[in-house]
Amino acid sequence: MTIKQKLIPLLVLACGLGAVHAAPGDYPAKPIKMIISFPPGGPTDSSLRIISEKLSELMKQTVYIDNKAGAGGNVGTQLAARAEPDGYTFLASSSAFAVNPSMYAGKAGYDPIKDFVPVVVVSTQPNVISVNEKVQVKNFAELKELAKTGKLSFSSPGSGTTPHLTCENIFRVNWKSDIVHIPYKGAGPASLAVVAGDTPVACTAAFGVLQFHKQGRVKILGISSDKRLPSLPDVPTFAELGYPDINDYTWTTIFAPAGTPAAIVQKMNHAVNQILLMPEFKEKFDKGGLIPVGGSQQETATYIASEVKRWSQVVKMTGAKAE
Repeated sequence: MTIKQKLIPLLVLACGLGAVHAAPGDYPAKPIKMIISFPPGGPTDSSLRIISEKLSELMKQTVYIDNKAGAGGNVGTQLAARAEPDGYTFLASSSAFAVNPSMYAGKAGYDPIKDFVPVVVVSTQPNVISVNEKVQVKNFAELKELAKTGKLSFSSPGSGTTPHLTCENIFRVNWKSDIVHIPYKGAGPASLAVVAGDTPVACTAAFGVLQFHKQGRVKILGISSDKRLPSLPDVPTFAELGYPDINDYTWTTIFAPAGTPAAIVQKMNHAVNQILLMPEFKEKFDKGGLIPVGGSQQETATYIASEVKRWSQVVKMTGAKAE
């Protein structure tokens, strides 16, 4: 079952989320902090900025973004884990949240299951492999041949991010290549690295390089979705290219510190679901290559637990390590 098959039904469930337990009558009585564990410019940051104004309106209080990047997302995640569980601090993180406990060999500084309550999956998007416009390859097969020279490097949003692991799977497990990984602090810097030619290759979520591909400044050679994206109709899927098992997505999920009252968690879940069902927001997500998700808190928790287990297996298979 693909990630899309797992997640998209959650949005359908959102239609039945009208009945939720009431949060305390005076909640929220002050602004709500949304810690984002990555810098501006990436899919996690962009997903939350798309909905933050409307979210503030529905919560009847300002929801403000606080970017706390570093250590592949661990810095912001640790801060959120230590926050008072009073409903005034939430975390928005990417799939790295599920990867890092294995990637950092127990030294990520948090337990993804015990330290947090998953609230809602906001969005997801496939990962892509792109090359700088000056790299002399026209397709994936030619990139494979070039990789055999051992003279290539690739940027990623950071060690342990799903784009990084997707490429470890292709480059090292499948191609047996010695291509050098250069981790950056987020999708924005990783995308700019390939645009500037600092690295000839980039492994990012689609959002990061979509506009540059359309401008001709990079070439996206393959995508991890189960079918071609409407925004990238010329880009083949990894399955089309001969890698049917590589169907990885980067998600953005909101979490609350463990101990946050269930009624407050449900209030946030309900508000986000309302937004994701609005046509104008679906259009905004579509333009960035983002897929709105949503769904119940229970389904979200089940999904995140499965992701923690799945990515621990991928880390073991690829032998990837934090850098």
